[in-house]
Order: sequence, then structure tokens, then C-alpha cells
Amino acid sequence: MAHPAPAPQGTTQSTPAQGSTALSSPQRRTALLGAMFLMATSAIGPGFITQTSTFTVQLGAAFALAILVSILIDIAVQMNVWRVIGVAGLRAQELANRVLPGLGWLLSALVFIGGMVFNIGNIAGTGLGLNAMLGADALIGGAVSALIAIAIFLSKRAGAALDRIVVILGALMIALMLYVAIVSNPPVGEALTQSVNVGNLDQSMFLALATLVGGTVGGYITYAGAHRMIDSGVSGVDSVKSITNSSVLSIIITGLMRVLLFLAVLGVVASGADLGTTNQAAHAFQAAAGEVGLRMFGVIFWAAALTSVIGASYTSVSFITKSTTSDRTRNLLTVGFIVVCAVLYLVLRQAPTTLLVFAGAFNALILPVGFAVLLIVAAFRRDLMGGYRYPVWLIAVGVLAWLLSVFIAVRAFQPMLQLFAG
Repeated sequence: MAHPAPAPQGTTQSTPAQGSTALSSPQRRTALLGAMFLMATSAIGPGFITQTSTFTVQLGAAFALAILVSILIDIAVQMNVWRVIGVAGLRAQELANRVLPGLGWLLSALVFIGGMVFNIGNIAGTGLGLNAMLGADALIGGAVSALIAIAIFLSKRAGAALDRIVVILGALMIALMLYVAIVSNPPVGEALTQSVNVGNLDQSMFLALATLVGGTVGGYITYAGAHRMIDSGVSGVDSVKSITNSSVLSIIITGLMRVLLFLAVLGVVASGADLGTTNQAAHAFQAAAGEVGLRMFGVIFWAAALTSVIGASYTSVSFITKSTTSDRTRNLLTVGFIVVCAVLYLVLRQAPTTLLVFAGAFNALILPVGFAVLLIVAAFRRDLMGGYRYPVWLIAVGVLAWLLSVFIAVRAFQPMLQLFAG
């Protein structure tokens, strides 16, 4: 995962609508692609793979309903988040502080804590990946991977190298998922039917919804793409169309990946294969593509987890630092963040799958807070967006998505706690 570029000078001006005019068209396209890529790779990580596999095994074809609803919520959330932050040219915590002094610090604390929970899950994911790749113990694999993440982060050339690596491994992951989705011969017709069967909504389904939404647009992931966008210099009213298109495309990409993985695992489950209770995604790929599929899955899963550790760490720390913070201080804080997450992972000794599911659900609890702030800015604080008249229909869609996110978070709270019961 690429490191977001340092925020350009001037992003905290009260009228940032003209801030993007200095970018040429190619530069604007590159900046938006970078933002989309950061958002997508933030969402498509070890938690993404583990959560999807876990709930596919538990719910079967009925899980299609949770996927469809989560994608619709994700689009509504990201369209509003990207537009508000993009037009204002201000980070989410800066906007929150202008709405109510101190609120931005509360949001920063929530995102930071949520990022830590998610990063513990990311480190757990590296352990899962090394287990599938080499048969290594998950705890040892997680500890070693955390050390590698620190070494990569401290490298001055890490950003460019990581970009190339993630693109290559991302392409491999897509190809492998597509291949397994085809050879596993999933019951596509049943999945389509179940995707609109609202009778499947029960407590388990709400936990699945909360986990999917939290893992795709919850916590730090909510702001990863939008913050990267304004850091790259794209902001202002003149960029609204490209901002909106990019926000939707980023979710469509993650949604497509979610569907492919769901179908791949569903096909294996429908065939009667027993995937056990741990590392179910790896077992599904092995059942469909043999030993080679298992080893390649391990490589891809480990790489996705490693880049997610770096991305989550950087983004979380960005919420507790300023644009004027020195690179050395930011680097030391980020390395410290990774160390703390690794220690907590080793101390907690929870099953990696449990941690990854819990991380997504926990971030879903954070989503309503930050999203509410941005909707308030859209509806009542035109002064923070250079006088831009925000579309009423988009506010309405956002409010509906917010209400759904609150409802889902409340319904999922008890089953989320039960993940660690007993």
C-alpha cells in the first residue's frame, strides 16, 4: 500500500475550492487513481478475505443479501465522504473541529483506536498468510511480519517499491479469485435469489452486515481515499464530477472482489467440502486449486496483510499528527504504533479469524460518528465548502445510509461482544 503524500500547503484554507486548479488533467487522473487504489487496498486486505470466507461458510447463499446491502451502503457513504472532504479540501478531523471545537479530537481518538484494533487483525492476517504459504505458526509469523513492516516503512524508497509490488500481487489475487470462482462451480442462481430475500435478516446477518460495512468503509478506511485525494491536490467544486465517479468506482472494485471471493468459497462449500474453523479461505482455495492454490493464496494473503499493516498505521497516525509534524516524528510514531499492535496481538492470543471479524464489526461502530459530522457539514456548513450548494438528494441518501449504519451497529453490538465469550 502506498504511503499517502504529505498534505500540500494550503489545505486548511477557508476557501479551498480553487486548490485543485494547478493540476493538469494527467496529474488529476493520477491523483484520483491513487486515491481509489488506496481506498481499495485498504478495504481488500486480510480482514476482507477472512470476513467474507467466514460468513459464507456460516450463512451460505443467504450471505449474498448482506453483500448487496453493504455495497449500497458503502456507495452512499463514500459518495458523501469524498465529496464533502474533496470540496472542502480539509481532513475529516479538521472539519469536525470547525463544526464543534474538540469534536475532531474525539473523532481522531475513535479512528486511532479503531485503526489499532484493525491493525492487530492485519498482523494476525500476516500470520495466516505465512501459515498457508510455509506452514509457519501464526503467532510467530505475525511477529516476524511486524518486524518486516517496520523495516519496509523506515526505508526511504518504500513508497515506490510498495506501489509496484501491490499492483502485481493485486492482479494475481484477482486472477486467482476469478479462477477459483469458476472452477468451484458455485450455485449462482441461488445466490442471486437469496440476495433479495429480506427474510434472511436475523442477528447473524446483522453481524455480517456490520462487519462488511466496517471492513469496507469503517474506521480509518472511511477517510483513506478522500484524504489521499486532497493530499494529492485534488479538491474544489471544479472536481466534483471526477470526485464522485472515483468514489463510486472504488466501491465497485471492492464489491466485485467481494462477490468473486463469495462465489469461490460458496462453490466449495456447496460441494460439501469441510473448511474447518480456522483459515477457511485458505482451505477453500486449496479445495478448489490444490496445493499450488494454497501456497499462492498464502503469498497473496501475506502481502495484502503486510501492506494493510503499513497503510493502517500511517493513516491512523495521520489522525493524531499535523501537516507540520516532522517526517522523523511521524515515522517514529508509526513504528511505535506497529510495535504496540504486534505486542497486543501476541498478548491477546486470540484466533486470527476472530480478531479480523471483530475488527470489521468494531469499525462499523465508529462509522456513524464521523459520517454524521460530514453530513452536518454538507447540510449546514456551506462556508466550509466555499459556498458550494450540496445536492439535497445526496444528503438524503447519506442520511438514509447513516440511519442504516446506526441500526446495524446497534443490532450487531451484542453478537460482536459474544465473539470473545467463552
